[in-house]
Amino acid sequence: MTLPLNENAFNHAVRVLRLKPDAPLTLFNGQGGTFAAKLLEVSKREAWVQVTSALPGEAESPLQVTLAQGISRGEKMDYTLQKAVELGVAAIQPLFAKRSGVDLAGERLIRKIQHWRGIVIGACEQCGRNQLPELREPLPLIQWLAQQNDPFPPREGRVEGGGEASKEGARACLRLLLDPLAKQGLRGLEPPTGTVTLLIGPEGGLSPAEIAGAQAAGFAGVRLGPRVLRTETAGVAALAALQALWGDWG
Repeated sequence: MTLPLNENAFNHAVRVLRLKPDAPLTLFNGQGGTFAAKLLEVSKREAWVQVTSALPGEAESPLQVTLAQGISRGEKMDYTLQKAVELGVAAIQPLFAKRSGVDLAGERLIRKIQHWRGIVIGACEQCGRNQLPELREPLPLIQWLAQQNDPFPPREGRVEGGGEASKEGARACLRLLLDPLAKQGLRGLEPPTGTVTLLIGPEGGLSPAEIAGAQAAGFAGVRLGPRVLRTETAGVAALAALQALWGDWG
């Protein structure tokens, strides 16, 4: 099978790496497929490749983590997205918080999302992931919290105000808010049996109302250590810790 390289792949393969015809390539489709290929034809504006075989391999973490990240300015957000992908995040939810300090709307927001998508794709290429993490539409934090379902839905055996069923629900849908003032750390939590959602505030942190809204939505405050981390460091550090504790690190 022959196919053309898209613009980003063309720029990287031909203009950056300066590959010539017959050069071997590894391609991925963003949906879990990795393929061996070779470069066939190269012109000033396009290149064609021949796919020769499917390759085995899976780089996805068994720990499904959604990073709900307060949007930060410029390269700080780019850094967070890039490193989150390298650390195996399953989905990224950008959030406009009260103290985000960014003004994104209309065409500017569309261009920013396209830019972020390019960051995600490039990070997958670099770290060998063949499945693109989901990059969700940016939302106001309070609106996003209101859309979250009850993390501990009623079911047989649930005891009002607590009990075994609610504990199991918490483990199956673990929601964490990184808070330097929290008293518990990750090691004090029981390993989750399902997904993890990690909420990180923007550069100015979350407002008291946003923290209260997160707690009402079932988010438990956790701290990583005695030092206060910048927003672009906090999510990355927390993801690394989660992968080391319950994912595929170590």
